[in-house]
Amino acid sequence: MEKSNGQNKEMTAAESLALITETLNNSRKDILNNSSKYFVLWGCLLTVMSLVIYMLWHFTGSPKWNFLWFAMPIGYPIAAVMGRQDKGRPQNEIGRILGYIWTVFGVFSICTSVIAVYAVPMHVTLLIVVMLGIAESISGAVLKNWPVIIAGFILGVGGAVVAVLMKSEAQLLLFALGGVLLVATGLTIKFQNK
Repeated sequence: MEKSNGQNKEMTAAESLALITETLNNSRKDILNNSSKYFVLWGCLLTVMSLVIYMLWHFTGSPKWNFLWFAMPIGYPIAAVMGRQDKGRPQNEIGRILGYIWTVFGVFSICTSVIAVYAVPMHVTLLIVVMLGIAESISGAVLKNWPVIIAGFILGVGGAVVAVLMKSEAQLLLFALGGVLLVATGLTIKFQNK
């Protein structure tokens, strides 16, 4: 009798572990589906901003149009409105981690840009593209999603190489490409998990 009782406990532990694993996988899939809209939002915003700044710089010859980048945080209220639909969903650790990753990226990008403008001249395009690629790849690792990891790697490493080769306003086209990659990532996630 004791032997069968012990086997029942093991079976219960195995079932419990399977249930926890299934719950985590479902949660990851739900967050992945939900995050696709944010990849699309920030990708569209990045593409539009970079093309507008590129055209203004190209046609006027003035790099001062780069100050328009400080308007990028307009995406936060838009994301907040989009997030209202998620109010009924329970928040979990994976969602919080993704939020922290992208918040850190935003803070580092803004601080790097301010330092480059006012204190230490640096190749800001190179730095921000690398940080963007890292943030996307880490997000992909957290979500266990290879397309997101690969897109981040292509953007970060490939973007760094291209940023060094491009001069002046042409570098803004790299951000437009990064935005397109973010949109493609969001759409890939959405269609993968339908």
